[in-house]
Amino acid sequence: MKIFNAIKKINPNAIVSIRGSDIDTCEIEWLDGTTPIPKADIEAKMVEVQAEYDANQYQRDRVYPSIGDQLDMLWHTMDKDNELQHKFYDFYQTIKKVKVAHPKK
Repeated sequence: MKIFNAIKKINPNAIVSIRGSDIDTCEIEWLDGTTPIPKADIEAKMVEVQAEYDANQYQRDRVYPSIGDQLDMLWHTMDKDNELQHKFYDFYQTIKKVKVAHPKK
């Protein structure tokens, strides 16, 4: 997949078939008139793609609660604070109406 990702970064329109995962031993078939990319260019781009991937590890590590859970946390915070209830009246009242109509059993 690393080879494919590097090729697509160089040429997003490339159509290829790759057999193998080692750039030194794989076979790349350039399809539908795709201009072949030199191995050295692919290798250089693989290093760049890996560096981008590594630099964004924090994005993969951040796991937030679902939107529903986040909204529920906001509502419970408002439910404890009259000033917030007033400030976000429409939101608070809309959620409160649903919670009152369908209480937890």
